[in-house]
Amino acid sequence: MGSPNSPYIAIAALAGVLNILLAIYAGVKRSDFPGVRTFLWIAAASAVYALGYSFELAGDSLEEIKFWVNVEYAGMPFIPPLCLILALHYVGVGKLLSRKAAALLFLVPILTLLAVTTNDEYHFFYVSMYLREDAPAPLVDLEIGQWYIVHGVYTVACLLGASFLLIRHWKKTKKAYRKQLLAFLFSLLLPFAAAFLYLMGATPSGMDPVPPLTCATSLAMAWSIFRNDVLTVVPVARDTIFDSMRDGALVLDMADRLVDYNRAAAEMIPSLAASTIGMPIGRIWQSEKGTEFPLPRRSPEEERASRTEQAEEPAEPLERQLERQLEWPGPNGVSYYLIRSSPIVRDNGKEAGRIIVLIDITEQRKLQEHLRRLAYFDGLTNIYNRTHFIQLGKQRLEEALTEGRPLSLILFDIDHFKSINDTYGHETGDDAIRHVVEVCRSRLGPEALFGRYGGEEFVVCLPSEGIGEAAALAERLRRAVAASPLETADAAIPVTASFGVAEATPAAGTIKALLREADLALYRSKASGRNAVSLAEPLGRAAGAGT
Repeated sequence: MGSPNSPYIAIAALAGVLNILLAIYAGVKRSDFPGVRTFLWIAAASAVYALGYSFELAGDSLEEIKFWVNVEYAGMPFIPPLCLILALHYVGVGKLLSRKAAALLFLVPILTLLAVTTNDEYHFFYVSMYLREDAPAPLVDLEIGQWYIVHGVYTVACLLGASFLLIRHWKKTKKAYRKQLLAFLFSLLLPFAAAFLYLMGATPSGMDPVPPLTCATSLAMAWSIFRNDVLTVVPVARDTIFDSMRDGALVLDMADRLVDYNRAAAEMIPSLAASTIGMPIGRIWQSEKGTEFPLPRRSPEEERASRTEQAEEPAEPLERQLERQLEWPGPNGVSYYLIRSSPIVRDNGKEAGRIIVLIDITEQRKLQEHLRRLAYFDGLTNIYNRTHFIQLGKQRLEEALTEGRPLSLILFDIDHFKSINDTYGHETGDDAIRHVVEVCRSRLGPEALFGRYGGEEFVVCLPSEGIGEAAALAERLRRAVAASPLETADAAIPVTASFGVAEATPAAGTIKALLREADLALYRSKASGRNAVSLAEPLGRAAGAGT
């Protein structure tokens, strides 16, 4: 207990115990942040390293010290790559690291552990290990081997890589969180600096300060994690927002290769996986949908204009958004998406890539279609309503008069409709209306406009047809209706209709006037006993024959 190494032993042991406690706490809190599990392993590896070093300092013989050195290397080589992975999580790109890539990061540490444990046979890590004769307590001195250099270079590369990620992230970090980042950076650079001093022979009594200093680094990381939530405030917020978006999001680089995606995008495009990171989005989409990716792009003219504008005055990122709509066939029918492309702009104003947002507008399109049908179509018969028919009829009439083409109108209604309602009920009356519409619709050409003019009254607009052709069609419709009784569960109800036909003339040059002429003709059909076709009497011409 009176060993000169006792203070170092105590500090290293304290660091080991503290790391054990941190590992336990991280195990309880591992669901708070994807990097917590990584921190758990850092704390566990640091505990093995620090406790192993404390037992090394307490060893009485070279064999005992060698054993504890082997224990130390069961933890120490794994800490640098774990720190690199933790830094990737902190800056928000941890999920881009595939399992295969993560496994490769631990190849050198595993080989290092093998080199240490087999050193007595191969001397690949240490050429020699011996007790120092001038030390007041048993301490080893050593001559490094070839793999020690590889291990050292790899350790430095991992720690510098992690530090570089954090330093690069500095500008993106809000001022309120920069103390957290500094604490994290301190926990990486302190052992790096201490190891450098140790290798330069500038430490007291040749002691390795890194294991005892894991106490300070662990405290710094513990402060940044558990007091200010460094592992939950920024990365978790970013990941949570990104992954909880209802819209699919794809992050692409300047070559349109996939950099990242969220959960919603993976549901829309099932082939998205960690293995597709780095692949061109066009290839992924082609394998999934069999078509070219619908990436919104500017026309060549727009691209040239955009470059000119950016050269004069860089545009704000939101001003350079591009959009297009996409129909997406699926097992449950066609879905509709709005594809929105927004640039990712660096601090220097240059584009680094783009974010593609896939917005499901299916319900919006369905609502628009529903509202359109309500605005344009009659709900009972699914033909044009009066308002929309008059709008379309007015357009067709103006075109016909301008181009000198004929245009005719047929107005008809169901005979004795009130009697059908009173005798059989309003539901049967509705069935009668639908029945007459179906009988007539099947006999109209594609150019005809068919609408419901009133309760049991209907109107047909016939562009490019004169009154003779319109009268012949009206007669065919009259006969078809009369020959098609409404079949109900109780009886076959006879249905007939009366028709009035009018042709556009200079005197009847508006849709309102043409409807009035057709209505007068319909009135004559009613007056003549119904189930008849009557023609309007244009000014300056004899009355048309009724049939």
